[in-house]
Amino acid sequence: MGGYLLRRLSLTAVQLALLTVLVFLLTSLLPGDAATVRFNEQAGLAQIGELRARLGLERPLSERFAHWAGELLHGRLGTSLTSGEPVARIFADAAGATAVLALVTLAVVVPLALVLGLVMGLREGGRLDRGLSAATLALNSVPDFVLALTLVALFGLRLGWLPATWIGVDGAGLLARPALLVLPVAVLLARTVCLLSRQVRAGTITALHAGYAVQARRLGVPRRTVVLRHVLPNAAVPGIQELARTGDHLLGGVLVVEAVFAVPGVATALIEAVRSRDVPAVQALTLLLAAAALLFNLLADLACRRLAPRTEVLR
Repeated sequence: MGGYLLRRLSLTAVQLALLTVLVFLLTSLLPGDAATVRFNEQAGLAQIGELRARLGLERPLSERFAHWAGELLHGRLGTSLTSGEPVARIFADAAGATAVLALVTLAVVVPLALVLGLVMGLREGGRLDRGLSAATLALNSVPDFVLALTLVALFGLRLGWLPATWIGVDGAGLLARPALLVLPVAVLLARTVCLLSRQVRAGTITALHAGYAVQARRLGVPRRTVVLRHVLPNAAVPGIQELARTGDHLLGGVLVVEAVFAVPGVATALIEAVRSRDVPAVQALTLLLAAAALLFNLLADLACRRLAPRTEVLR
C-alpha cells in the first residue's frame, strides 16, 4: 500500500504541475484584459496603456508565468486586478457555500447509490430491477440546467414549497435555512446517482456469481452475511471508481447549480472573474478547482485499493 500511495502521490504532483502550466496558458488567451474591461470603450488608449503597465499586463508571458509560479510555491494566490483583494480571501469567502453543497451531495449520493445498486443487482432481471434501471437511464439523459430550471419552476415558483434562489444568503445562513439545499443538491444528485447505482448494480451481479460467493452459499452461509461481507465490498469498488470519474461532472454541475440558484460559491466567483477579465483570480480559482478534482480522484483510488487490494485502478 505504501508503494502504491507513493506512486499515486507522484502522479498527482505531475498532473498538478501540468495543470498549472495549462491553466496559465489558457487564461492568457482570454480576449481583452482587466484594463480594457475597467475603462470600457470610452477611455483613451493612453489611460488603458497606463493601467496595463501598472497591473503588469505588458510584461512578457514567460516573465508573468515565472512570477505566478513563484508566488504559488510560496502559498500566495495573487491579488485580484478588479477588487485589489487577495484571491485567497475571495476563495475563502466563496468556499463555504460550495463546500456545503459538495459535502451534503457526497453524504447523500454514496449511500443512496449503494442501496439502489444493491437492490437492482440482487433482483437482477426482476420487475424492480427493470423499473429502476429504466428510471436511472431516463434521468441520466436530462441535462443539469434543464433539470435545475424545471425544479425551480415547479417547486420554487409554481408550488412555492422550496426557495428558488440563494439571493441574500451566504454559507453561514444555511444553518438557519437548510431548505435552500434541497433543489441544488437534487440537481447534483440526479445524474451522479444514476451513474453510480448502475455501476454498483453491475458490481453486485459480478460479485454474486464469483466463486467465493457461490462457495459461501453452498457452505450454508446466510445470504445476508454473504452480501454484507463478500458482495458489498466488491460491488462498491466499481461505484467508487465511477464516482472518481464523475468528479469532473460534479464540478461542472456545481457551475450550473451556482449559476441557476445564485449560490455565492467558488463557481460564481470564477464566473464573475472571467466576466471582468480578472486573470489572477481566474487562474487561482481554476487551479484550486482542478486540484480539488485531483484530490478527489486520489482519495477514490485509495478507497478502492483499501476495499479490494488486488483490484487495479486504471485511469
